[in-house]
Amino acid sequence: MPSARLEHVNISVSDAERSAAFFTELCGWHERWRGLAIDDGFSIHLGTENHYIVFYTPPGGVLTRFAKGMPLQHVGIEVDDLAAAEQIVIAAGLEPFNHADYEPGRRFYFYDWDGIEFEVVSYGD
Repeated sequence: MPSARLEHVNISVSDAERSAAFFTELCGWHERWRGLAIDDGFSIHLGTENHYIVFYTPPGGVLTRFAKGMPLQHVGIEVDDLAAAEQIVIAAGLEPFNHADYEPGRRFYFYDWDGIEFEVVSYGD
């Protein structure tokens, strides 16, 4: 059976620049590409050489909303230093919640400015 890996996730946000700046600080990722995108929108690809998130902003920053969990529950991000990551989330004016410590690691969650839920997890600290 062939093996596979998750290459990218494409999410709609109201401000691609704001999201890219925040995740650059939180994750240490770099910008892979930016430019005009489908339906006259704008995208920034941010991540590593092998994996990335696309932050897509439609024209005017107007998003079509889905109910929580329909279809996305959350996006998980692994970090080396959970406490430092939490301070970056707080400094951005976002609120960490649901802190937990169970196998295989410690974690917390937060919603971004558009109501997208992120899980931040650390397996080593």
